[in-house]
Amino acid sequence: MKVKLIKVLAIIVIVFTVSSFKNGKTDSKSDTRISSEKREFYQLKTYIFKTEKQVETTDKYLKEAYLPALKKLGFKNIGVFKPRLTATDTIRKIVILIPFSSMNQFLDLDKKLAKDIIYLNAGQDYLNTSFDKIPYLRIESVILKAFTDMPVMKVSALDGPRANRVYELRSYESPTEAYYTNKLQMFNAGGEIKLFERLNFNAVFYGEVISGAKMPNLMYITTFSDQASRDQHWKEFVDSPEWKDMSTMPKYQKNVSHSDITFLYPTDYSDY
Repeated sequence: MKVKLIKVLAIIVIVFTVSSFKNGKTDSKSDTRISSEKREFYQLKTYIFKTEKQVETTDKYLKEAYLPALKKLGFKNIGVFKPRLTATDTIRKIVILIPFSSMNQFLDLDKKLAKDIIYLNAGQDYLNTSFDKIPYLRIESVILKAFTDMPVMKVSALDGPRANRVYELRSYESPTEAYYTNKLQMFNAGGEIKLFERLNFNAVFYGEVISGAKMPNLMYITTFSDQASRDQHWKEFVDSPEWKDMSTMPKYQKNVSHSDITFLYPTDYSDY
């Protein structure tokens, strides 16, 4: 009887061990799949200016010190943009979009820059300015995480004159977190990103805002060769059968309470 009991226990141990081994292999495959779909983080950094002198000082700093230092650290695809001004605009801005592979990379950036002697010397006019000669009014910063359906930035393939290009930055605010999650689903599983891709909107990124002043909200940038191309693309979007179906679905109603649109163009030292 004891011998039979021992055999039964041995069989149970073997089965459990094999099962655990198989589960371990499955988890490993799952981890590999997840890591291959790792989502980037982005910092959308906006410098706000009152005078042309401030714009010139910050432009010089970004072009000759900040971007070269980032690239030395391995950063790629850094976008630097300026808004298209209207006759009534009195505030000037520069917008920078920086992709990060992880939040640790973002948190470590300033510490690494502080040790870069070449960067400190090249940017001294900006970095060491006095309190009465400040190079900007304020800096606004938004941290985002890439959408699941576009986990990595896609650099715009536009090759026409930079001065003519339209980079459209959109921010969609939702009334509550639940409505915000619903809008994210509309972009991802709902097919809104796929529609943008079919119509060649040349999206640079789609991001969930994880830290910002207007949460809950999402942001994204699409790119066009000029304003006429932008207007035509949006007409095709609104007229498409996919959007007509999607926008009338009861489950996607009222998920955007406010939207902001900013038309940008790339500087001569932007990566795209």
